[in-house]
Amino acid sequence: MGTADENRHLEELDRKYIWHPFTQMKDWLEEKPVIISEGRDCFLKDIYGNWYLDGVSSLWVNIHGHRKEEIDDAVKQQLDRIAHSTMLGLSSVPAIQLAERLVKLVEQSPPHPPLTKGGQEGGSDHPLPPSKVFYSDNGSTAVEVALKMAFQYWIHKGIGGKVSFLSLKNGYHGDTLGAVSVGGIDIFHRTYEPFLFKTYKAPSPYCYRCELHRTYPDCAFACLNAMEEILKENSERIAAVIIEPLVQAAGGMIVAPPGYLKGVRELCTKYDVLMIADEVATGFGRTGIMFACEHEGVVPNIICLSKGITGGYLPLAATMATEEIYKAFLGEFKDLKTFFHGHSYTGNPLGCAAALACLDIFEKEKTLEGLGPKIGMLEAFLKDIAELGHVGDVRNKGLIAGIELVKDKSTKEPYPWEEKMGWRVAYYAREHGVFIRPLGNVVVVMPPLSISLENLEQLLKVIREGIKSVTE
Repeated sequence: MGTADENRHLEELDRKYIWHPFTQMKDWLEEKPVIISEGRDCFLKDIYGNWYLDGVSSLWVNIHGHRKEEIDDAVKQQLDRIAHSTMLGLSSVPAIQLAERLVKLVEQSPPHPPLTKGGQEGGSDHPLPPSKVFYSDNGSTAVEVALKMAFQYWIHKGIGGKVSFLSLKNGYHGDTLGAVSVGGIDIFHRTYEPFLFKTYKAPSPYCYRCELHRTYPDCAFACLNAMEEILKENSERIAAVIIEPLVQAAGGMIVAPPGYLKGVRELCTKYDVLMIADEVATGFGRTGIMFACEHEGVVPNIICLSKGITGGYLPLAATMATEEIYKAFLGEFKDLKTFFHGHSYTGNPLGCAAALACLDIFEKEKTLEGLGPKIGMLEAFLKDIAELGHVGDVRNKGLIAGIELVKDKSTKEPYPWEEKMGWRVAYYAREHGVFIRPLGNVVVVMPPLSISLENLEQLLKVIREGIKSVTE
């Protein structure tokens, strides 16, 4: 902590020089900024010495808590060797070791049927698990890599015309132009429409606000039927379906009903398109098991990983593709089949070292096995809070949850955007020692997996009090 004058100077410098992401800066300039100086376990400390429970894992990335000794030590030890070397023409020890660990993790996913017809992929056969790792820097770049891989794969297979993608309304896959093209959240993406390439959009499995005006489970997966109609008419133009498995995160923590994800895999198989699973937000234990696809025994052709991969320490991402996709890029130098994509910090050794330590902690502390009581507490809380007069819907998968606030519960009328109801709950929580960040009128709950039951109880208590305070 600095002196009062030093702290005020930091606040002035922030206002003067920094443009914050996803932030209306006019509002920011009128508020007192919270500037973090330290972290420990599931808590953040600001420059004035105030501690906040990190209720959204520093934007969904922190898994084992802040200042985790094993990850600290791994980064320090790697720093004593080398901080970074390129992977364009070189490799590095941590990158190799992490790739092996990731492939083995994916191989441990649910059983997969054998390939037939000579091992061809696309949709006509079930793929083996992804076995090749391509590194990048963050979730957006992991998705860009996946899109380019899928597009170029079909070219190398000699199947022309597969130049587009099918994604979901309410989907979010990042902020680079390819990722925005397959996004489906108007408030984030509409502005950039002139820059984007054409894609196909299927209905979101948003049961609370079904755009097809059906009711689950009587709907018989009408949203899947709509996806099939798109594929039936356009599969020769679609390279892949990209989906956030089970949870559309930035769309409002929209949880797909059981069987939906498996149905998407079956449609990809039936119509000969690749399946890209964007597990950037759902991977590494967030849904209660290591990867969300495991819940329904789904094996994608390509999987995108980031956020929790380093335990919330350093930027790193991995796009994993199957052997069949990888082999399509092999050829003589003159054939120009190379995957012409890369980043300056691809496979950064510090990030890979942090990721290896993160995976070690999963095993050492049996992180996944310890989630049951925490998920149980969260689900009991959600069931209780659903009775409040302005809570329209509650939804969760594992330790990911969304609480949708509504102006009128009987009609599902949302609060006007300008009322900032989600943010008012967040401001209340901040005043009571909890940091959360909403998605519009949806209050998001996504604490570190390592959170204690005592701290989780406190987090949920403050959220409940905040909702009651601002809505009643």
